[in-house]
Amino acid sequence: MGEYCFYNLSERNMDFDTVFLRICEFVRADPVNVYRLSIGTDSQTHQNATRFITAIHLHRVGKGAWGCLRNQTIHRRLESLREKIHLETYFSQEIAYLFTPEHLGTLLETLYPYQKEGAKLSMEIHLDIGNYGLTKEFILDMTTRITAMGLTAKIKPDAYAAFSYANRYTK
Repeated sequence: MGEYCFYNLSERNMDFDTVFLRICEFVRADPVNVYRLSIGTDSQTHQNATRFITAIHLHRVGKGAWGCLRNQTIHRRLESLREKIHLETYFSQEIAYLFTPEHLGTLLETLYPYQKEGAKLSMEIHLDIGNYGLTKEFILDMTTRITAMGLTAKIKPDAYAAFSYANRYTK
């Protein structure tokens, strides 16, 4: 099954190749659109473990979305907010790196014939941090890590893949 295992409400035990195939099918079904590929991770500390959920979310802007999740558990309570935010960012980066230039090229080739009609693809990493609350001190460090990858970093309230989609499955 490989090192990466993803799931959503309709499919379980997807490896990354299957995830990418589903993304391609979703784009091919309606290529004359703006697509936003977002990756975000949220975590929840439980009694003896910390659960991390990483979301891959492909938004066909204004016309729905397709997404899947990856569940990882660290078998200890993470008390340090710095460590949790660092790991959330790392897990998102790890999944973003699976989208090689070849993968992104395949998606862009699908959209290219429709670019004059507005077809477009962007890729973002959504961080579960924001300007309010305890996480604001991590914004510069974490967003710098993402922009160094050549990707756009989004923070709350624009980081819906992390604080909304992934968050629902951390409990």
